[in-house]
Amino acid sequence: MRTRLAALLACVLTLTVASAPAEATRPAVSLGSVVPAPVEVRPDRSAFELTARTVIEAPRSAQGVAERLAEALRPATGYRLPVVERARAGTPKISLTLGRESRLGAEGYRLRVQRTAVTLRANGNAGLFAGTQTLRQLLPPAIDAGTPQRSRWVLPGGEITDFPRFAYRGAMLDLARHFHTPAEIKRYVDEISRFKVNHLHLHLSDDQGWRIQIDSWPRLTTVGGAPGTRVDGAGGGFLTKADYRDLVRYAADRYVTIVPEIDMPGHVNAAQVAYPELTCDGVAPPPRTDMVVGYSSLCIGKEVTYRFVEDVIRELAAITPGRYLHIGGDEAHATSDADYVAFQQRVLPLVAKYGKTAYGWNEIAQAPAANRAVAQYWGLETQNATLAAAVAAGTKVIMSPANRAYLDMKYDPSTRLGLSWAAYIEVQTAYDWDPGTHLSDVPESAVLGVEAPLWSETLRSLDDIEFMAFPRLAAIAELGWSPDRDWDSFRARLGAYGPRWEQRGVGFYRSPQINWSH
Repeated sequence: MRTRLAALLACVLTLTVASAPAEATRPAVSLGSVVPAPVEVRPDRSAFELTARTVIEAPRSAQGVAERLAEALRPATGYRLPVVERARAGTPKISLTLGRESRLGAEGYRLRVQRTAVTLRANGNAGLFAGTQTLRQLLPPAIDAGTPQRSRWVLPGGEITDFPRFAYRGAMLDLARHFHTPAEIKRYVDEISRFKVNHLHLHLSDDQGWRIQIDSWPRLTTVGGAPGTRVDGAGGGFLTKADYRDLVRYAADRYVTIVPEIDMPGHVNAAQVAYPELTCDGVAPPPRTDMVVGYSSLCIGKEVTYRFVEDVIRELAAITPGRYLHIGGDEAHATSDADYVAFQQRVLPLVAKYGKTAYGWNEIAQAPAANRAVAQYWGLETQNATLAAAVAAGTKVIMSPANRAYLDMKYDPSTRLGLSWAAYIEVQTAYDWDPGTHLSDVPESAVLGVEAPLWSETLRSLDDIEFMAFPRLAAIAELGWSPDRDWDSFRARLGAYGPRWEQRGVGFYRSPQINWSH
């Protein structure tokens, strides 16, 4: 393992003079300089240069991926890069090919760069898309500029074989504490998909506000999404169903699946302000725009609670093509233990009734019905007996330990945004753990993947999102994709990636732990 990582780092830092191509086509990037790190990298002496003659070849079924690649490369190169089903003999080309190679799985790919052609092979379009993200990183950083650049567009020669360690690689964005617009969410999708993150979990409800249209309970958004429903009383906002469907389509085009979350039985104050019948005494609580948690609860003994829950699940499932529907379940301190289990025993099966896999924070593991659900671990410890018992009964796990993966934690005490209740999380802290072995009493076979949540109590804008997410999200993405972990290799590749963020105007945090390229 260490030998392979040492070889990868060597690829990142330099190509030896003996293996370099001629000076005229010397690549600016080495074959291994990719985040997340590929499984296998085999550089050689060849190189491929994009020119005005280059075409992108793809079968009809993969032309969507090919067009997206062309759209990404055209602005900086100024080249037409036409997408064709079959290139003429002798035409320099980037060829996207579908095949059958069991080792690659659904998202893996094989990228071969030769002097006359680049061949990208995968078993399906998800793998081709992942391969195109690697290809983009192998071109000079100026490729991410939005206007034509004076550059030679040279890809380093050799072959990459690559596939993910975990099937689920996620990011979470909190829309409830502060609403983020569809345009901001799309920008986030663009950025996370570059690192082969394939799920975006949207936290759509909380004590402050409700951010998704539910037709059968319209006051959820007319009241819960009204102005003044963000932390500190600023602003408001919500997603219409049309907004949500558009986001789902946009993300799917980038091979990102939207996972919606409605948090319950706690974190429901906004819903109860809109509909007082959801309280036990029928009296609406006052709106809340502070950051206190754990004080609200649905009324577990009232049947209207379950009519409400089922309506929300039914409507949300109908507009969500993805597999998962997240029902929250964390910090329900105002719900007794017995009531909490009774609630989950009724609600978890409702998710399955509408064709989805139930997903919730790790507290749901208290309920026997969680044996067919996915629990998202957010704790600070490296053991959890309740979750371990649920796993033994069939529960699967997504790893999001707050002291490693929470992107809203400050980098250090001087960070102007974020909180620090879980930890200060610098880049190395976010990188230096293993999702498969982090919980000593949960086997890796039960871990579906990893997710990096970004809570928005202190965030107001896209600039805030980007500053807190990057570069730490790249670290979490590598933990989810790459088979091995090596800090020295990662920090070198991450430092080389910085100019790409600069080209795109991403306001990332310049961690002093990284030697950033210019």
